[in-house]
Amino acid sequence: MRILLWHVHGSWTTAFVQGPHTYVVPVTPDRGPDGLGRARTWDWPDSVVEVPPERLRDEEIDVVVLQRPHELALVDRWLGRRPPLVYLEHNAPHGDVPDTRHPAADIPGVTLVHVTHFNRLMWDAGPTPSTVIEHGIVDPGPLWTGELERAAVAVNEPLRRGRTTGTDLLPAFAEAAPLDVFGMGTEGLADRLGIPADRCRSHELTQAELHSAMARRRVYVHPVRWTSLGLSLLEAMHLGMPVVALATTEVTEAVPPGAGVVSNRIDELTRAVRDFVADPLHARMVGEGARAAALARYGLSRFLDDWERLLKEVAR
Repeated sequence: MRILLWHVHGSWTTAFVQGPHTYVVPVTPDRGPDGLGRARTWDWPDSVVEVPPERLRDEEIDVVVLQRPHELALVDRWLGRRPPLVYLEHNAPHGDVPDTRHPAADIPGVTLVHVTHFNRLMWDAGPTPSTVIEHGIVDPGPLWTGELERAAVAVNEPLRRGRTTGTDLLPAFAEAAPLDVFGMGTEGLADRLGIPADRCRSHELTQAELHSAMARRRVYVHPVRWTSLGLSLLEAMHLGMPVVALATTEVTEAVPPGAGVVSNRIDELTRAVRDFVADPLHARMVGEGARAAALARYGLSRFLDDWERLLKEVAR
């Protein structure tokens, strides 16, 4: 099967392209948002091929995976036809929740796929056929050592996104343990939040560097208030890290008892961070539980099998 999709979400796409198909990704000379082409910071197989927009009309495409509302217009313009359509929604709705209408609700013949059951519950998709295919992770392996008595946080653009990503909560967590914040747009974070520099460090690493760096920290903190389900949280669990997270959106489903501490009480969360940092044996035991839970629910083979069934059904 030949599947057209745009390079929008690198981590998710890395898992998706591990399947048995050919994955056609548009590429433009400037490698802008609609033509990023192949990933440069993730390891993608040779089955992912770049095709310029002007050549797409000559490509045999069996299914298109849409991820943004404007991509349907690109399909019409670049392909001149509409193959079977799947709309993959990565995000929880913003705005007038729970009455936010999904853009795919008005696309004839599309199948809407959510990555969490929470998202499916919150989006108004009208009569559009909807399903859930939960995340799958390319297993980085049990890399956790916890040798550094620090907490890891992974978030992109925390200053711009503010309360959505729980940026305002970082000072409280920094009092519980020194933080290492990984992600784009984190430079100057400690200064802007008034956190002493030794209690909050920013790091912008490549994907290849990120997992080993996170795994050296004692605990992973997920302060995000409103998101679909952070892949960084699932990756931390795969690494064997104990996790401390807000009990929001899909987190309570993803982190079962024994895999970490999930709560909306900040005092309970900060106490958990202190406990994990002070007790590496306890952190190791809980981290092993987190890894087992992540492998069982968010393993790559289950993810690919779910997508295979859907793609075959849609392409009939």
